[in-house]
Parts: sequence; structure tokens; C-alpha cells
Amino acid sequence: MTGMVPEDIGRLRAASDPRLDPTGRQVAFTVTSVDLDANRYRSQVWLAQVDQSRPPEPFTAGAGNSSKPRWSPESGRLAFVWHSGDEDDDDHEIRIGRPGQPDAVQTIARWPEDVDELAWSPDGTRLAFGARLRDPEHYASDKAKDQPPHRLRRLFYRLDSVGWIADRVRQLFVVAADGPTKPQAVTEGPSQVEGLSWSPDGTQLAFSSGRHDRWDLDLATDLFVTGLPDPDGGPVAPQRLTKTKLAHFTPSWSSDGRTIAYLTSGEPLSEPRHTQVGVLELATGRTRLLTAELDRQCGPYPGTREPVWAGGAILFRVEDAGNTHLYRTDPLGPVVAGEREVTGFDAIGDTVVFCASTPTATSELFVLDLTTSEERQVTELGAPFVATTELVASIPFTATAPDGTTVPAWLVPPVGAELGGGRRYPTLLNIHGGPFTQYGNRFFDEFQIQAGAGFAVVYANPRGSSGGTEASARAIRWPEASEDPGSGWGGVDYDDLMAVVDAALDRFDFLDPDRLGVLGGSYGGYMTTWMVGHSDRFKAACSERAANNLLDLERNSDAASGFRTLVGVSHVDDPEAYLRQSPISYVESIATPLLIMHSTDDLRCPLNQAEQLFVALRLLGREPEMVCFPGESHELSRSGSPRHRVMRAEIILEWFRRYLMVAGPQER
Repeated sequence: MTGMVPEDIGRLRAASDPRLDPTGRQVAFTVTSVDLDANRYRSQVWLAQVDQSRPPEPFTAGAGNSSKPRWSPESGRLAFVWHSGDEDDDDHEIRIGRPGQPDAVQTIARWPEDVDELAWSPDGTRLAFGARLRDPEHYASDKAKDQPPHRLRRLFYRLDSVGWIADRVRQLFVVAADGPTKPQAVTEGPSQVEGLSWSPDGTQLAFSSGRHDRWDLDLATDLFVTGLPDPDGGPVAPQRLTKTKLAHFTPSWSSDGRTIAYLTSGEPLSEPRHTQVGVLELATGRTRLLTAELDRQCGPYPGTREPVWAGGAILFRVEDAGNTHLYRTDPLGPVVAGEREVTGFDAIGDTVVFCASTPTATSELFVLDLTTSEERQVTELGAPFVATTELVASIPFTATAPDGTTVPAWLVPPVGAELGGGRRYPTLLNIHGGPFTQYGNRFFDEFQIQAGAGFAVVYANPRGSSGGTEASARAIRWPEASEDPGSGWGGVDYDDLMAVVDAALDRFDFLDPDRLGVLGGSYGGYMTTWMVGHSDRFKAACSERAANNLLDLERNSDAASGFRTLVGVSHVDDPEAYLRQSPISYVESIATPLLIMHSTDDLRCPLNQAEQLFVALRLLGREPEMVCFPGESHELSRSGSPRHRVMRAEIILEWFRRYLMVAGPQER
């Protein structure tokens, strides 16, 4: 067998979003695959029996993509969202089918935007969903040149991969389950609505939103409940449940109707903070946190789901030391642990279903019986790929930073490497984005592709990452911050990553210290540019979708004004604080061969972040190379068009082969 190559991206399949039927006997989930020939992703809803009496099988078939399976309360019907899969087609359909009756699928509603949340009413007569509502005046024409101008009064008016959102506000809607009928708006106004949860009596919906005048400045979001509109009337005025100070989101109503569970990231102007699970007692308005003693991130990105009630307990995901586990409250502790990443979950009674990935396996479906602690793997979607491809397990190790801090890290050896034969191999240090995210024990195609090409792969979670304590995550706040001042980006995180390189070279004698490369995207791109501006240790680098000029980023990103929550001062009051920590300020020191990769439609780190770096290096007489992918967003490496993902991987490999593999593996 050979290692993974870029074209193998087209062979990947993964399970996600599992949902148990009310009887706890079967589970619906989504299977996503890659179609390189058509240059698109495919998704189907599948069904599996909890007792594994029958093999898992597709519930939906034919053309188009199906996702977000949701069981009706009586479990006989399954709603899902369908889309043609054509990127030029805006229409999404809410459909309802019955297991065992493939010809009984009915479309109950169509919507000209993505339907991103879907939930049955408790009596099974209606479905609520979340989607963007287009301003009819602005979008009366499909041609942009025929549309009126965007009129903006608040910050955060664009969103990467989505586009302009100021006149496409996300709202909640309800539609009759015996449709087709026209959906009714449950919420209205200029404020974006997030989350969706029915009250047990089916008379109200809970959601989160920033609906006060200064929501774009203080960044607070509250929990609300609202009644349903009359058939001939408009939306009902919502009732605010929380004090407008913190960031609350993803409400989840308890079965007795007395309590709403939610997630909160605390004070939004002092980031990063661990997301915590809280509960609100509706009778008293009292709130309390349930997870503070964990001192871990309880809202992993991406794919954060609302807290799930299971009897009197609440289930939620937790990031811990490179893993993502499933935890419960009452008593507080893990339900699903191990060296893996739980990507989705659901629970009915004593039955838990979850999807999970490991470094050598894509996400599969599992069933856990809480009464016996027996765990069973239900799907083997990745088996054909694994059977024909040599995947390499990661080796955990730790490094010690100059100040004594322990840094968790991993190494993936090259496929087929002679680990005791006297050869040394080129090594790539990968740096994750965020920075408040984590690397760890999950399948990551980029690492396997690099290892398959003959590179050793090193990666780590330096300070600033999630997965550890909140104090560790906040260690790279700016020195200007009045609360928990730290080193700023490029401070102790840089020290940690350089210590990881030293520790890897010291522990693994098959790594070549003279053939080191570094790469990363977003914050990882920032750190790549920063590192080659502060060290000549790397022989080549790839800075992708990077934040190179933080002062400009704070002015023109889709998250513009958000950096002040880390810096502690706005760019208007202290621009120097932003420039001091910007890699572009140290461009004269960059002599390392640098590949600059970006997407033309990136709104998170706009294209000018790459262009500034490229232009400056050329004016200095250097030889950078810039690659720009048309029509792609900040998410190119994760959800960009499949062909572009393959091309991107090939370009990265070619670049590092050019500078690090001129003579192949070296003898010591």
C-alpha cells in the first residue's frame, strides 16, 4: 500500500449529525462524500438500527444532497433538508419521508436560502426552521448591478462563505407538516437570530439574539422566547430572559418546561473564554453555570450543538488535550472518552449515539449503552479507503517552553520511513488556525497527505489554543489588555512552537534539522509569516489565508472590530498595538522562500492580507510565490471545491519538495 495522495480527497466519506428516533431503536445520520468528477460534495441521509439487526443503508437516494435528518415525535416520519447540489441553485426544500416507504417523500416547503436548523413541534403538526430572510426590495433582481445599495448602520454586515447579511437577516419560521404551505415568520427585524428550541407544550420557541441598540459594540447576546404567530397575523414580540451583558446561545428546553439549558462564552469583550453550559430557571430567572469546575472548552468549533437533555442530565462536548469527548452533568463527567474526536451525538434514555474520528479513521457512527457501558461501531464508511491506503498513527510527545510551560505535541512519521536505519527526513511544522482551536486525535487529510509524500509532520497546541486551561488560552492576549494581559500573538505561542521543534528533533533522530518547513492557515498563516520574520531556521514556508496586517484586518475583515476583544484597545485608540504584533511589520527580515496562498473571496482574512505581503517582499527583491484560488472563501482547505482542495494540496507538496527534498532522505 502507498500513503495518501491529494486525489484521495475524493475517496473520503464521513458520518455526522446522528439523531435517534423517539423509541431509541434507530438512528438517522448524514453521510458526506466527495465527487471529484462533478467537483462537488454529496450528502445522503442514512438509517441504522441501534441493535445492528440490519446493516446501515441510505434513506435518501437519487440526485441532490440531503441532510439534517429530524424524527417526528411519534417516530414514523423523518424530515430533512434537500438541495440540488448545484452551487447556482439557491432553493432548499424541507421534505418529509417515512422509513420503508421510498415513494412517500413529500416537499412541504421551499426556501431561497440554506435551511440551517430544523425541529419538529412536540405535537408533530409543524416544523420550525432557521434561515436567512432576503429583503425583497434589495433582492428583487438576481443581478447585482440591478440591486439597490446596501444601507448599513451596524458592524458585522458580511460573513465569510455567506456574503452580505445586513439585508439577509437570519430569522425563525414555522411551516405545517402536512404542506406544502408557505412558511410563517416567527421573528422579524434587523437582528440576527440564532438557535431554535420548542417549549414542551409547543406554544413557544426559544432563541438567542442581540436585539439591543449596541449589540455590535458590546457583542452581548440574550436568550429570548416568543409565541407563534396567528395564521393571519405577524410575529409576536419576543420576551428577553437574560440580562444584556454576556454572550448566550443555543438554548435547549427541558422536557418539564421549567428550565432552559444554553451555552455561554461569558464576557464577549474579553476573549478568549471557555464556552460553558448554563441553565436558566424560567420561574425565577436565575442562571447558573454547570461546567466551570472543568476549566475546559465546552463548545468546540466547528459543529457546536445545543446542550442535549437526557433524563435529568445534560450532554455536551468538551475539548481536552487534543481530544473532543462527550460529557454529562449530574454527575459531571465523561460519557465518551478516549483518543478521538466526537463530532456529533444524540441520546434517548440510556442509549447514546455519536460520530467520532481518530487520526487514522474518518468519522464513523457508534452506539453506547449507558446501562452496560458497551460501545459498538455501527458504520465502516472509511473501510475501503483504509484498506488500500497506508495511514500513519500520530505519536504524542511534549515540549518544554523557555518559561517551563509544557506544550502538547504530536508527530506523524513519513509513510514507509526507516525509523532506525540511519536516514533523516524533511519535517513540516503545521500550525492550526484560531488560535482558540486545537489540533489532536482526529483524521486530518493534510497530515496524511504530507506523510504520504515522505515528510515527517509535527503539530502542537501552543498557548492560545483550546483544549487546555482558560489561563493558557488567554496567555496571548495583548499587553495592553486591562484584564489578564499577556504576550500578544507572536509571544509565548512562538516560544512554544519553537520549543516543539527542538523537542521533536531531540526525541526523533530520523528528523533532519537542516530540512525544516513551516506552514499554517489563518492564525496558523499569521504565525508562519511571523516565524520566518523572526527566525531563519526554516528552509521553506507556506503562509495561507493569513492575518499579516492586524491593523488592516481590524478594519476590513467580516469580523472587523473583533480583535479589540483580544488586544484590549481599539485600533482607533492605539493603532501601534496592532502593528507591533503584525508580521508585515517585520517583512524586511523575511529571507525564507515563502509560498503565499489565499482565496479571492475570503472575507475573514481578505485577499489584501496576502497582497500586502507579496508586494512588500517583491519590492525588497525577494522571490515569494503567490497562489490565489478564484471563487473560494476562508474555508478552502475544509469545504472549498474538491478540485481546488486537490490542487492546493499538490501545490503545497510541490513547494516543499522543491526546497526540502532536492536529494531525498539524507543519511546521518
